[in-house]
Amino acid sequence: MQCPYTPQITYTEFSERIYKKIIKNRIPYNGSIELTLRCNLRCAHCYCVADPHKKEMSAKQIKHILDEISDAGCLWLLITGGEPLLRDDFLDIYIYAKKKGMMITLFTNGTLITPGLADYLKDFPPFAIEISLYGVKKETYEQITGIEGSFERCRKSIDILMDRGLPLRLKTMAMSLNINEFSEIEQFVKDLGVEFRFDAAVNSKLDGNRDPCELRISPGEVVKLDLVDPKRVESWKSFFKQYRYHPKSDKLYTCSAGLTVFHVDPYGNLSPCIMARYPAYNLLQGSFMQGWYRFVPDEILTQTYEENHSCADCDLQSICSQCPGWAQFENGDSQTPVEYLCKIAHLRAEVFSQEVNLENAVLAIDNH
Repeated sequence: MQCPYTPQITYTEFSERIYKKIIKNRIPYNGSIELTLRCNLRCAHCYCVADPHKKEMSAKQIKHILDEISDAGCLWLLITGGEPLLRDDFLDIYIYAKKKGMMITLFTNGTLITPGLADYLKDFPPFAIEISLYGVKKETYEQITGIEGSFERCRKSIDILMDRGLPLRLKTMAMSLNINEFSEIEQFVKDLGVEFRFDAAVNSKLDGNRDPCELRISPGEVVKLDLVDPKRVESWKSFFKQYRYHPKSDKLYTCSAGLTVFHVDPYGNLSPCIMARYPAYNLLQGSFMQGWYRFVPDEILTQTYEENHSCADCDLQSICSQCPGWAQFENGDSQTPVEYLCKIAHLRAEVFSQEVNLENAVLAIDNH
């Protein structure tokens, strides 16, 4: 009996084919849900603001939404907050999402993880658990979190998760309060042998309060962090080479927000992503399918830049982090560009769009 010929393709080719179909059909395969905006820490840079006049969804309401997003094609689900472990029904919600077959990533500050909870997660592991580590020194960490004893609890949780072999990732927010300790944080994570990532994009609070913006490092410091790791340098160069000259668009939303990505807040509001929250569709008053296939494309994705908008004609449009959600937070509307992001984009373009060595790149930043 002859074996039938089966054509072989690489995983990359397979993924690209699937992704093209996902985009073509606007399948919401990547979502995030905030179980609460409450938190047991008081981080100086945090954008979350719990609304005391709004009631968080019940576990029953959240499960109904999980049913709907699963039926719509959601595969990757981020469970976040606030601090999601503050909810007494966290495990009930988590297991329900797990049984729906979704690949779950859990964002937590790590201070509420107990051996018992870790044992439970080991039996029903998420795809990943991400903990924010703001410093390797107690003074630095607790200056940011504002809560005494939080450093020890976070470090203990890291040990608990690692002892059980759970898929741990560590990250940090690079800001003025910990920038001098950044290399130590990165080295600590490297020594642990777990994945590390960082973000320097501190943004305003949900209610428009701009106090966190005072903690931003300069655009030059942001780009210098891009140059620390040779792999990051090559990644940025590859990114610029691939997207630098993509066609310009008059659309306000040019990323995957509302196309394959969605977000649900603790009050049941569906928006294009965790940053862009207005306008929103309330899932407690309608279905996810109605919100995703009617409201989002009609009320959000059709938005275009206003006449003579600076971003519409910018040569860096395709590689800039400029975002309608950021603009909403920082400027009160989705049209006004965030100057901080604009400066970072121009500086990155100067460094990564040409073949420069590390020494010359740093010099270019210092002279900018």
